[in-house]
Parts: sequence; C-alpha cells; structure tokens
Amino acid sequence: MNILTRYVGFVGAVAAIVTLSIILFGLWQGMRRPKGRTMGLARVMLRWPAYLIVSLFFFGACFFLWRPITLSLSPPVILVTLMLGGLLYFSGLLLVLWGRFTLGKLYDVSSSLGAHLYADHQLIMHGPFALVRHPMYLGIMMASFGGLLVYRVWTFVFLSIVFVGLVIRAKREEQALAAEFGEQWEAYCKQVPAWIPRFRRRNR
Repeated sequence: MNILTRYVGFVGAVAAIVTLSIILFGLWQGMRRPKGRTMGLARVMLRWPAYLIVSLFFFGACFFLWRPITLSLSPPVILVTLMLGGLLYFSGLLLVLWGRFTLGKLYDVSSSLGAHLYADHQLIMHGPFALVRHPMYLGIMMASFGGLLVYRVWTFVFLSIVFVGLVIRAKREEQALAAEFGEQWEAYCKQVPAWIPRFRRRNR
C-alpha cells in the first residue's frame, strides 16, 4: 500500500508541475497582449508586482503547510481514498488543461477584486466551455479536493478553502463578459450552467 501511495503521489506531483508550468507560460504570454475592458481593481491587482506578492504568499503557505494530517486509516480505506482522490485530482487537472488549451491566446488571469479582457477578446463557447462556464475553476477545485484525499496534508486543506473563492472570481469575470458581449453572453448563460454540467439526451 505504501508503494502505491508513493507512486500515485509521484505521478500527481509531476502532473501538477506540468499543469502549473503551462498555466504560468500562458500568464506570461497574456501580460504582453493589449488589454480591453476592465472591471474592478484589475489595473492594480493584475500587474506583475501584485502577481509576485500573491505568488510568494501562496507558494510559501503551501510549502509551510506541507505536513501530514494525523489520521489512522486501514489499508482498505486508504485504497478507497486513493481511488476517489486520484479520480478527482487527475480529472481536475485534465479539465484545467482542456480549458487552458481551448482558450489559447485568450487565456489570462483575474482576481476576486478585478478582471480584464483583451482588446480582441472573443466569447469561447466550445470545448469544456460548452459544458460549464468555468471549467478551469471547476477543475482546480476538483484537483484540490482530490489532492486532499491523495496526499492527506494540510496544504490541500488550505487550497480547498482558498479555491472556494474562485466562485467570487468567476462572478467578477462574468460581469466583464456580460458588459462586453451583452445578449450573446445572456444567451450563452441560458444554455450553459456555471458549475454543474447538464447532460441532456438529444431528441432524435
């Protein structure tokens, strides 16, 4: 069981590093593109000094909290947590990457205090965005809850709490998109839910 736990943990760490690298590369590209509509405090919060301060705090907290949660679990329970956690964790990371690559050059960061769009922004409605309006945020939350089951460390307790704030960030982004795309955004919202996909059978 220890070997399986280490193996899943190692693969999970590699997957997280790859995902994070792709995300950071996308942010670096986005900082060089002309911005369009801005909502809230985006002009202050979405500049590199703010990125640096928030990143130092975030990764510092993750490092400091990487300590095991003291639990006494039987081997069958550990196996179940690994299976369920792995399903959530890896599915979440895949959803994040799917959303990232679907957005392509339109990918950028926002915050709960502000959001901005690009000057040539388009409304993406295909790929995972045809299932939910915020697939990347949903994937991040899935990965954080799954990581808590796989790694059982305090870091993922911190991440699970912090990433609930993505709901607020999503609201800020939706304000910018609604102002930019108007009726097209309203029609999209009627068809696609924010967080929970609706799998409907198509009439033949």
